[in-house]
Amino acid sequence: VQLQASGGGLVQAGGSLRLSCAASGRTFSRYYVGWFRQAPAKERTFVAFISWSGVGTYADSVKGRFTISRDNAKNTVYLQMNSLKPEDTAVYYCAAVDYSRGYPYTLPSAYNYWGQGTEVTVSS
Repeated sequence: VQLQASGGGLVQAGGSLRLSCAASGRTFSRYYVGWFRQAPAKERTFVAFISWSGVGTYADSVKGRFTISRDNAKNTVYLQMNSLKPEDTAVYYCAAVDYSRGYPYTLPSAYNYWGQGTEVTVSS
């Protein structure tokens, strides 16, 4: 499956953005999909993931501000980001996996497909 992340941009603190992760090549509905982010000179970190049944799990740093959702008819997963903070600035990557690889879904190792990333910049 090929993943295409989009929706990043420049926003002021307190603003909102919606990221999209569009999949092509295979039916997406049975995949777990995660969002990760990587700030300059930092490791890639977990943001959120959604199960094939639509249950979302979030990093503590974004809980209550971000919402992950999926539209299987459109083969797309969304990350709605509200109340953005400067520390949310990063390149955001979506990832997907169609079977359990034995890693928690909060780890990059759990995923075998990755999108190219979309940049989010939050100004103070």
